[in-house]
Amino acid sequence: MKKVMLITLMILAVGMFAVAQIQNPTSDVLGAHLNYGRGCAACHAPHSGAWGNGANKSGDVTSGNSILWGQDVGNLFGKTIQTGSTNGTSGYVEVLPSSMSSSAPDVNGLITCLSCHDGNWAQGAMMKNRVYETLPPTYGSYNYIPTLLGNDGDGAGDYLNDHPVGLNATVTCGGQWNWDCTETNGVISMNGPNSSQFVKNYGFFVSLSAYNGTAVVTCTSCHNQHLMNVVSVTNGHNSGLPTGYYATMFFIRGPYNPASGTAGSNQTAQFCRSCHGGEANESNGSYIIPTTF
Repeated sequence: MKKVMLITLMILAVGMFAVAQIQNPTSDVLGAHLNYGRGCAACHAPHSGAWGNGANKSGDVTSGNSILWGQDVGNLFGKTIQTGSTNGTSGYVEVLPSSMSSSAPDVNGLITCLSCHDGNWAQGAMMKNRVYETLPPTYGSYNYIPTLLGNDGDGAGDYLNDHPVGLNATVTCGGQWNWDCTETNGVISMNGPNSSQFVKNYGFFVSLSAYNGTAVVTCTSCHNQHLMNVVSVTNGHNSGLPTGYYATMFFIRGPYNPASGTAGSNQTAQFCRSCHGGEANESNGSYIIPTTF
């Protein structure tokens, strides 16, 4: 009888961890992208593109022709960057689009983000290189957490210390470090024993883009630029977590809250494991470790 009661209490405790994380946001979901009150118009200018925002420093005469983009991307066209260093000197080569009219995923998913978050080529942005959120309160008290990629403290033009992005930053299935998933025309299906269990324990919230039949990583694979502090979980759709609104930070697409105050929380690691399956619990002999909030 005591054993049954103990098991019941453990199940209730795990359930309470999940329920405790379900919460409605207490501030505007656009968060830092309210852009000092300018809101949507800071990125999607309704008239004249970057000219209308006074941010067209490159003289790009096609500004605003795609998705009403209101930030200056002209100086980024055709530039080559290398992200995600593999040996300290080289990384994943990305040649940025030569125009906004391309249908490749590095247009809406990368160059638009760099128009504000570059700091190297894109000089028309209003970015201050300071993070909107601070966690915990003492973290970052010595230095502001950099929010730029190409000018983040290691010198202008250095992208090697940033997560790999671009058309060469591919995600594959199989092998020691990847999920036991399947890939069809650039679409990842988490249908292996380990990967499907991970979806039950956490979910699969990343939004990979298909390019030439391969899944690639862009900025918007991990970040939803329109929701800074909350993510919607639909039980049975993209996660085995209870249905509800979960806290997140930094526009991350999944439950991600390192400021939760729980020392044993693994939710931020779980999001990273969405792609890095070799480091997941399920790939290392444990199916029973849940997502702890």
